[in-house]
Amino acid sequence: MVKANRTNSGDRRIGRRAAALAGAAALSLAVPAVAAGPAAAQAAPCVQKIAVVNNAAFVLSWSASTRTGERSATTDAYPINQTRTIDLAATAFPEGTDVRPYVHAVAGTDNYGNSYVSYCDNGQTATYTVTGTTLDYSVTLLT
Repeated sequence: MVKANRTNSGDRRIGRRAAALAGAAALSLAVPAVAAGPAAAQAAPCVQKIAVVNNAAFVLSWSASTRTGERSATTDAYPINQTRTIDLAATAFPEGTDVRPYVHAVAGTDNYGNSYVSYCDNGQTATYTVTGTTLDYSVTLLT
């Protein structure tokens, strides 16, 4: 008789589990799908302009470069203690594009900025500084 109760008890547990699974399946079918909103900007900060300050011991020029390798027009070549700014609104890049400077050292190497910023038409400016020498330099976003 005790054995019969254990079997009935086991059957009840299986029945409850099956009912719970059926209820969960019905609930998942009843919930409507919701479309996702637009993705947030990938890089921070979100800016309209990029400025590059030449604090290096060489003349440089630069362009804005995207994650996919597209580039803006290049600035003129300029010496130490000067800054050039690119307004991303004047480029072909759509808002939300992640960009960073691609710097060319005259008689030296090319180098990318250390981090991306995202393009937003908001009037804000991200400033990078270039330090070092033609063959060993860094392009750093100021925070």
